[in-house]
Formats: sequence, structure tokens, C-alpha cells
Amino acid sequence: MTEPMPQSVLFCCDHNAVRSPMAEGIMKKLYGTGTYVQSVGVKNDMEIDGFSIAVCKELGVELSRHRSRSFDEMENWGDDLSSFDLVVALSPASQRRALELTRFYHLDVEYWPILDPTGLGETRDAKLSHYRMARDQIIERLTARFGPARTQAAAKT
Repeated sequence: MTEPMPQSVLFCCDHNAVRSPMAEGIMKKLYGTGTYVQSVGVKNDMEIDGFSIAVCKELGVELSRHRSRSFDEMENWGDDLSSFDLVVALSPASQRRALELTRFYHLDVEYWPILDPTGLGETRDAKLSHYRMARDQIIERLTARFGPARTQAAAKT
């Protein structure tokens, strides 16, 4: 059963380079701009992953301009974690960090166990296949949680 759309969602994973930027971009594509959506990582030690860019581009989701950031950078830049209605952790490390940072706030933290495709596959095609699996898991979780796509552009993909 789907739940109402929150006003703001923060996706988090380990590096903000693969899963969380994909989730951010896909959610914006599927549900439009009515919900404020951001992403963050436990660490910021990687740039956006090229395979993530490629598999999201297949759906018309642009990630090439994404700039990775960490929880600490988010706080330093003035984004208040307590202003988000929902935090979605896509890795165990990000779930631990989100729970640690939100223990004094009244907001929901959900854990979605999404495949980490980095390091999987020997060939380019095999790697892309694993990234598509992670992308599709994100789409399945989004639609299970929030219902079918609500934007015209998303309905065409």
C-alpha cells in the first residue's frame, strides 16, 4: 500500500556516487518537483559514477551534473537534517549514520537494501547489467512506497 508523498526526502548511501544520486534523480523524474529531494553519502570521496550516469540516462534521468556530498558537508552548507520528513538509507553504513544523526529528531528513517553494483561484472556489458539491476530495484521501491509515476515525462519512459 502506498503512502502519501512526504514534503522532503533525503536518500543516503556510502559515497553519494552511485545509489543515492540514482534514487534522487529517479524520484524527481517519477514524481516531479512537489517533493524536495536530495542525496548524501557517509563519505564524499568519489565523484558520480559513470555507469550510474549511463543507466539513468537510458530513462531520461540526467546525473552528469551531480556533485557528491557527505552528511558533514550537508550540515556545513546549512542543510538541516531535521528539515527532511523522510531519510531513506540505501546501505547499512548510511542507515547507521542516519540513525545516529536523527536520534534527537522526529523523522522517519527507512532502510532499502539496494544492490551495490560497484565492482561487479568483468565486462562493460556485465557492469551495466548490475547497475541496471540497482536502478530497477530503486524504481521498484519508489513505486511500492509512493505509487505509480505522477509526472507526464515519467509516464512516457
